[in-house]
Amino acid sequence: MTAFATQQPADPVFRAQANFRALMDALSRPGSIQRLLVDDDAGAIDADLAAIAQTLIDHETFLWLSPSLADDRKAREWLAFATGAPLVDAPERAAFALVAEADALPDLRAFGQGTQEYPDCSTTIVKACGGLTHGPRLACSGPGIKTPTTVAPAGLGTDFVERWAENRVLFPRGVDLILCAGGGVMGMPRTLTIKRLEV
Repeated sequence: MTAFATQQPADPVFRAQANFRALMDALSRPGSIQRLLVDDDAGAIDADLAAIAQTLIDHETFLWLSPSLADDRKAREWLAFATGAPLVDAPERAAFALVAEADALPDLRAFGQGTQEYPDCSTTIVKACGGLTHGPRLACSGPGIKTPTTVAPAGLGTDFVERWAENRVLFPRGVDLILCAGGGVMGMPRTLTIKRLEV
């Protein structure tokens, strides 16, 4: 796993601001890997997921958890303390979804897709990965990418390209995806076109 993590034990406000900029850069420059400032004190939850949750999620944010998080009492307690976010069982109601399983990606169609009038009412899925650089090679193009770029996140599944194409055709509706591993974060907004590269 490529390590991008930087420990930042001092000022949590500074850390949140830096991570917010990193996340916005990741989404506006799809395929790039930005650095997160992580704090290992999260303990019960992946440090990257924790950093992103503390940055983007608050008490007004409906949050869906993947099974390994939903079944973990300590993880739920940490998220409740750190974010105050109300948990929902129905993924289509969630503004954000946290997926801790590195080798699984839930059905994108199960989440909130937004509407033609309010496409921003969709779900942003934040997924921990086994790595951002050693998975199957994918070619990405779209807004924010001057020339097609190659990415290789791990753990998206063999049918990810087809599933993403179904998401892309819904534009302006559809979900956005944030991938994280080893202190790095990569954004995959719904505007992104993704093709599989031959090995």
